[in-house]
Amino acid sequence: MKKYLLGLVRNSFSNLTSQTMKKYTTILSVTELAEHLHDRNWVIVDCRHVLTNPAQGQQDYLKSHILGAVFAHLEHDLAGAIVPGKTGRHPLPDPLDLVNRLQNWGIGATTQVVVYDQVGGAFAARLWWMLRWLGHTAVAVLDGGWQGWQAAGLPCESGTSHNAPRLFIADIQPNQTVSLADVQANLHTPTFQLLDARSADRFHGENESIDPQAGHIPHALNAPFADNLTAQKTFVQPEVLRSRFQSLLGNTPIENIVAYCGSGVTACHNLLALEIAGLSGARLYPGSWSEWCTLPDGEFTAER
Repeated sequence: MKKYLLGLVRNSFSNLTSQTMKKYTTILSVTELAEHLHDRNWVIVDCRHVLTNPAQGQQDYLKSHILGAVFAHLEHDLAGAIVPGKTGRHPLPDPLDLVNRLQNWGIGATTQVVVYDQVGGAFAARLWWMLRWLGHTAVAVLDGGWQGWQAAGLPCESGTSHNAPRLFIADIQPNQTVSLADVQANLHTPTFQLLDARSADRFHGENESIDPQAGHIPHALNAPFADNLTAQKTFVQPEVLRSRFQSLLGNTPIENIVAYCGSGVTACHNLLALEIAGLSGARLYPGSWSEWCTLPDGEFTAER
């Protein structure tokens, strides 16, 4: 398993990782975060973003954010360079670049990370998944997000927040992703199931305003990420999520489920929902539909 060890060996942290403090790995409430707001080993990351106005998330952060939160920009921090005609809209960043960002945000080997946004975790789940991809499981999405924190009247601040840098040790989990070639090779395999997180209209090729092609990858099932949430943008109960996905996926082994969306972002929301439901082991196709669209004529196929 590929490892990036920056500066110190893992053994030097064995005494720290054995701590018995509670670890949040899926979601946590605003009340739970408030109880740890001044915990020096917790880092809060604001992931607010607006696809139609990429600058707005950071502008909103500067106006007001959860006390002590640092900001992560979807396109600059949580995605790598786009290669026209070869990658999707939000390819994964180079792991070493990501590790450097995490360290500068103050995230270390034993840090509890909390991520949030303004859309029920649609963007925050991307960083949740990325940290798990790097082997860091102490990360949770704030249930209810920015609106829930504001509604509770909890502490906020304006401007920019900073944390002292810490050493982050990454342990890449290669089994959490599948490539374009993997999807192509398994497209007609009965036990291989793609799960599309986009809205039903985009899945069916209607109202496509983002990508150059409309439709979905053949044989995929539609599971809009918004259906994971209540009207208050909190996650529905685990048993409801479990029933939803089991009804949709049937007897397909969870390790054969591959989540995708437009660009590998909201697909992570479905992976988080599956984890909340106790259905662990599904994987991400990071390139998603926007990469699938780059296939040349003769290879590109789609359904509506």
